[in-house]
Amino acid sequence: MQFIDTHAHLYLPEFDSDRDEVINRAIQQGVEKICLPNIDIRSVNPMLALVNKYPDFCFPMMGLHPSSVRKNYCDIIKKVQEHLLRENFIAIGEIGIDLYWDNTYRKEQMKAFREQITFAIDNHLPVVIHIRESFDEVFQILDEFKPDYPIGIFHSFTGNLDQAHRAIAMGFKLGIGGIVTFKNS
Repeated sequence: MQFIDTHAHLYLPEFDSDRDEVINRAIQQGVEKICLPNIDIRSVNPMLALVNKYPDFCFPMMGLHPSSVRKNYCDIIKKVQEHLLRENFIAIGEIGIDLYWDNTYRKEQMKAFREQITFAIDNHLPVVIHIRESFDEVFQILDEFKPDYPIGIFHSFTGNLDQAHRAIAMGFKLGIGGIVTFKNS
C-alpha cells in the first residue's frame, strides 16, 4: 500500500522548530510523498525552499487559497499563473470558496475560483478544492465547465452524502481529514 499525504502546509512558520523531524517521521512511517498546497504569494518561496530540500518527497501545488482572496485578487492570480508557467507544479491548489468566516469577498472568491479552474483545464492540471459553507457555489461554477470538469480532490470533504455522490460523479476524489473524527461529523 502506498501512503501519500495529499495536503500538508509544512512550509508554514508553525513547523519551523520541527519541520525536519515531521518529515523524517513521515518517511519512517511509510509516507512516500507529501503534496504541498500553496496559500498566497507570500507562501511560494518557503514552499519551494522545502521542495528543493526534499525534491523526491515534497511536491508543490500553486494556487490562491480562498481566504487569501481580496479586492486585488486579479493581480495575485496573475502572479500565481506566472509561477505556474515558470515552475513545475503537480496541481492547482489550494483553490475554492470559503464562506465560513466572512462573506465580504464572496464575489471575488467565485471569480478567482473560476479563473483557476479555467487555468487548470487549459493546462491539464488537477485541482485541490477547498470548500467551507459553499458547496452550492462550487458546484454552480464547476457545472459551467460541464462536461469538461477538471480532475482533482475535494480537500477535507465535509459535505453530505448527496454532495459526495455529485462530486464523485464529476470525477473528483474526496479528501477525508481529521474533521471526520469530530462527534458531530
